[in-house]
Amino acid sequence: MTSGDGWTSPEVALSRAFVEATRSLVCVVDGEGRILLANPALQRFTGRSPDELVGHRFWDVFVVPEHVLLAEDAVVRAMASGVAFPQEGDWLAADGERRRVAMQNDVLTDADGRPWGIACVGLDVTEQRRREEQLHLRAQTDLLTGLPNRRALFDVLGRMLDPPVGGSCGILFCDLDEFKSVNDEYGHAVGDALLTEVARRLLAVAESGDVVVRFGGDEFVLVCSHADDTRLRALAARVVDRVCAPVAGPDGPLAVGVSVGTAAARPGEGPDELISRADRAMYGAKTHQVRRHPRRPAPGGPPA
Repeated sequence: MTSGDGWTSPEVALSRAFVEATRSLVCVVDGEGRILLANPALQRFTGRSPDELVGHRFWDVFVVPEHVLLAEDAVVRAMASGVAFPQEGDWLAADGERRRVAMQNDVLTDADGRPWGIACVGLDVTEQRRREEQLHLRAQTDLLTGLPNRRALFDVLGRMLDPPVGGSCGILFCDLDEFKSVNDEYGHAVGDALLTEVARRLLAVAESGDVVVRFGGDEFVLVCSHADDTRLRALAARVVDRVCAPVAGPDGPLAVGVSVGTAAARPGEGPDELISRADRAMYGAKTHQVRRHPRRPAPGGPPA
């Protein structure tokens, strides 16, 4: 026996068995968004029976409130154009939890090619997106200090220097003085503890909207939003005052200095150029420090 659309009964039975057995969230809606079919997986996801789903507009059932207008617009466009696009959005599960769902959408047409509905196959990708976010966060985090790392710095500056944002940020490039002496005399464990303390102090100096980054080794960058030269100089002075305060060491207080270079963003400037200018300014400050103090006291030791 053959059905009216050319499918045999076994084919219809196989299709029904697949829709009912798959863990994908399958639904069919008409041209006004009313649910015509909701498979068992979608019923379990929403915690609703077929009677509580069929006939209701899908955006009133499982679409999060802030996405309702987008869902309505997507149906209108699909019905008008005959084309539906893959999407990803938040759906409400039975317990009210928001779940991230990736959707494959296809327009259904009648024998004359006129759109009459949309078929959607959804996959719950919540855990996958969470893992991706965690991996991204790890890739942009310095494991020792917990600060954003060099890779994250370029992302932050890329956003701040984007013309619509205003591009009025500035940076402090900070390099510790005499840090190598600490590592050489006391070992890397003490050096790591010192770097962690410096990170804590820089965070204490930073203001709302600022970002503190470990650039690498004993170099740190403080990114300031909406900063000009005056604010950068004032902030640099606070950094020097806070970072240069003694730190508890195994044989008494340890003291390291810090050289700070500042640079306020120029129109059209990219992250590389801004960092390079601040880096050069830092080396200028470090050279000036060496000339003023050619022989610094060793960490924990008496003046030379």
